[in-house]
Amino acid sequence: MTATEHGFRAEVQQLLDLMIHSVYSDREVFLRELVSNAADALDKARFLSLTRSDLTPAQGESAGIRVSVDTEAKTITLDDDGLGMTEEEVIDHLGTIAKSGTKAFMQSMAEGAEGPELIGQFGLGFYSAFMVADEVLVETKSLEPDAPAVRWRSHGKGSFTVEEGTRTHRGTAITLFLRDDATDFADDAKLQAIIRKHSNFLAWPIFAGEEQVNSGKALWAEPPSQVTDEEANAFYKSVAVDWQDPARRIHVKVDSPLQYAAMLFVPDNRPYDLFQPDGNKGPRLYARRVLIEDHAKELLPDWLRFLRGVVDSEDIQLNVSREMVQKTPIVRKIREALVKRVLKDLGKWAKEEPAEASPSYTDFWKNFGVLLKEGYYHERHAWGEKLLPLLRFNALSHGDGEGQMSLEAYKAAMPEGQDTIWFLTAESREGALASPHLEAFKKKGWDVLLLTDAVDEWLMSVLTDFDDTPLKSVSRGELDLEADEESAEDKIDLEAFTPWVKSLLADHVVDVRESTRLTDSACVLVDADDGISANMERILAQAQPGSGMKAKRVLEVNPRHPLIRNLAGLHEGGHTEAAEEMTRLLYDDACLLEGTVVEPAAMGRRLQQLLLRASESALA
Repeated sequence: MTATEHGFRAEVQQLLDLMIHSVYSDREVFLRELVSNAADALDKARFLSLTRSDLTPAQGESAGIRVSVDTEAKTITLDDDGLGMTEEEVIDHLGTIAKSGTKAFMQSMAEGAEGPELIGQFGLGFYSAFMVADEVLVETKSLEPDAPAVRWRSHGKGSFTVEEGTRTHRGTAITLFLRDDATDFADDAKLQAIIRKHSNFLAWPIFAGEEQVNSGKALWAEPPSQVTDEEANAFYKSVAVDWQDPARRIHVKVDSPLQYAAMLFVPDNRPYDLFQPDGNKGPRLYARRVLIEDHAKELLPDWLRFLRGVVDSEDIQLNVSREMVQKTPIVRKIREALVKRVLKDLGKWAKEEPAEASPSYTDFWKNFGVLLKEGYYHERHAWGEKLLPLLRFNALSHGDGEGQMSLEAYKAAMPEGQDTIWFLTAESREGALASPHLEAFKKKGWDVLLLTDAVDEWLMSVLTDFDDTPLKSVSRGELDLEADEESAEDKIDLEAFTPWVKSLLADHVVDVRESTRLTDSACVLVDADDGISANMERILAQAQPGSGMKAKRVLEVNPRHPLIRNLAGLHEGGHTEAAEEMTRLLYDDACLLEGTVVEPAAMGRRLQQLLLRASESALA
């Protein structure tokens, strides 16, 4: 075979120009690409050898990938015992990019996208060598019987030469003559670190510096029953960078209709960046044990972002294109299957007694329950049926504040006469317990769910019933709660008083009415039937100061309370000034009871006037 010179296809030359002349912040991906190609060649050789006995065997006892460095010559060589190539294959495979998406790649580069994130998504693995090399030499010999060795050489500047090579055994050796600004890659320790990062779990042994660098054992690809807790926990700690053992492991291995494996973990505690907008989300994504992405956020919904681990798919073709990242049908199907599997496992965990599971589901809920509430709000139509049994709530009946109950448990404990699941949203459990809204419910012995997560306001706006039982807020709307006969005898007529109070406080409330929810307090502010709640107003004000969204409030007064009786008497008796001043203080009191002060200066003046009169009366 005489040496012949060939020109690159036009699109290849454009690509090489981009690689050679562009500045890359991270060029180490070239090694991942070349190692992946070598592993692919080994896979194909092994497959062919199962069906054909005439093929050239691998040299030595076992096939593998060898990476060596010549620091004086400033070269890196990758040698494999794989498929190898004939002269025709060399010219075809190394002179063009078939179905590679080159135009899309170059368009992305022209629009200012960063190169390293794109390499690997367009099947451009071999050409990534020119990111670090100003000359590439390929020595290859096909496993086809009697196929001659072939040498391919190029500086990446428009052409390449092909001639007969000297390789005596099957496989391919790629030698990179490093550019002056890439000689730092001619270091065994650095190459070993890159291999461990990207290619640690390839099944084929990878040698560098005369030692095998990769572990070769991908735990997620093993049958779940054969992976010990010790192995899984050690793997979790390396993946999640956590010093504690995980709370739970979810190991999935599926062969049909998709081929994928996943090993996901629930951390024992909240990751520090769980609620940071730029926090790490999504498991590691592997394709045939080659790391594609550290955080593949589209593999799991955002409300499962607490999960750590890996997902590996056999259906992602490394040798064609990796432009599957995030949006291909394969990823969408894997995502759906993973969510279903995770929710199934969490459902099983939720049914286990605390003594059977340590950590318990209650421990999990305290750490990550708020995310499942978020999931129900956003994806109730897709996953609501499976998420609803997983939801847990603190309740008035939990005297220590530690317990959690499901909606099913709440409904099962409802006494005769109660036909509604009641809840109260508040900033804290302590604030909820101090709320006058609970007085009638405590007296009746009815339980109330106490919801203190910000997401609860959104959750309860869509969670309106459970098993045909409505869910209602104790702080919204007019409640039809029957009063006992004894309290009914003490009730006064407020027919003339409430309209006057409504007119007086028109700038603050939309209505004033008698209350059926109060037994001890004189008054309480209630959310109107429509519009946002006061708790939502507080949350929005914290998130977006000056948002301007205001809750519509109704002032309810207790017709059995002595203070209301006295105020009504002052108004009826014509003591308008005193009645007005004290009624405004009544409204101030209602605001204080829910932890807010609308007009602190005015409230202070009214309180001082009241104290002055009280002190004068005491001295008289």
